[in-house]
Amino acid sequence: MAAGCCGGAKKQKLTNSTSNHHHNNHAHHHHHNGLCGGYAVIGLPLNGTLSRSGMVAHPEMCFFCFDVLHHHLHSLDPPKAPTFCNDAFPLFVTWKIGKDRRLRGCMGTFDAINLHSGLKEYAVTSAFKDSRFPPVSRDEFSKLHVSVSILRHFEEGLDFLDWEVGIHGIRIEFHNEKGNKRTATYLPEVAPEQGWDRIQTIDSLLRKGGFKGSVTNEVRRSIRLTRYQSEKITISYQEYMMCWRARRYC
Repeated sequence: MAAGCCGGAKKQKLTNSTSNHHHNNHAHHHHHNGLCGGYAVIGLPLNGTLSRSGMVAHPEMCFFCFDVLHHHLHSLDPPKAPTFCNDAFPLFVTWKIGKDRRLRGCMGTFDAINLHSGLKEYAVTSAFKDSRFPPVSRDEFSKLHVSVSILRHFEEGLDFLDWEVGIHGIRIEFHNEKGNKRTATYLPEVAPEQGWDRIQTIDSLLRKGGFKGSVTNEVRRSIRLTRYQSEKITISYQEYMMCWRARRYC
């Protein structure tokens, strides 16, 4: 089942919390060796599941997403099969646009899906079927950045506060004011990007999931929370052209 992952295209303002938590982003460091814009990554495999660093995410996954989108925009045959591992993981694909990297689309799945078919599917879905945005156009292609997030280390939270801003993504299950079960998620980078603490993030996530009633502590305590971590790799169009298309197609 597809799910949206991110906050709105602009920063949201929430005022119902006074607590302030340190934003720890060490879980999102990329491994660069300075080649080709910093994305010829040391220790990350193309064919294996894990590198010596224990990571699954690889820049080739982002290059492949650009390939898929390029071929889709121009009605070409599907791109060549990728060579990175094809094990199954939950994943999200995020497109951003322009120098200020505005959100342009973000979709993914919490079901473990084979990486080749999963990235092929969600590279297109996030570009064309995110209901918050119109479909990505050919004219926008050269202004894009793509991020691939591989989700791992899922754990049940003890309560709605049992997670750390900047380290964990969270998925919540709750019942809305009509008693219907709903779910919603934010990837790990959303709360730090918005400047939110844990309660602000939870309250925003409830609204994202369609909760329209008053958000009380009782409502928050009724949430079932799952925390997870993400391996995220980001590539720009310029890096895609310099490092990938010239080598792969010329």
